[in-house]
Amino acid sequence: MTQIITHSPEETIALGEKIGALLKGGDVVAFVGGLGCGKTTITRGISMGLGLGDDVSSPTFALVNEYRGDKLSLIHFDMYRILSPEDLETTGFFDYMSDDAVLAIEWSENIASELPDNTITITLERIDDNTRKITINGDERFDDTLN
Repeated sequence: MTQIITHSPEETIALGEKIGALLKGGDVVAFVGGLGCGKTTITRGISMGLGLGDDVSSPTFALVNEYRGDKLSLIHFDMYRILSPEDLETTGFFDYMSDDAVLAIEWSENIASELPDNTITITLERIDDNTRKITINGDERFDDTLN
């Protein structure tokens, strides 16, 4: 487990960029945290770390946004409205799992029972307007490399 405090959206993006640089195809990143805690912000950094740029927006209404790259793609899900395995199936979630994609899942707690065993969980806690406590679990790649 790794815990990091960020003090601005820019620091959260920079942390996401470091995380993205360590990710590989087939990784599933599950975000846990309430509204406004920085899930999309850190995903923007992950996209940058994967070499896909910073044009990331919340998939709230689309349910899934795809950011395609030459080597890896980022598939960004919002599971806020997904309340059952049947609902999850309609998103195409399982079809996106592949060795050439990283899945980033907002509101992952809604599909926790469906996530693979090797899922990387990132919990974001809002301390104040700019400060976030970010906890990363599930993979030793992140233990000492992010501080």
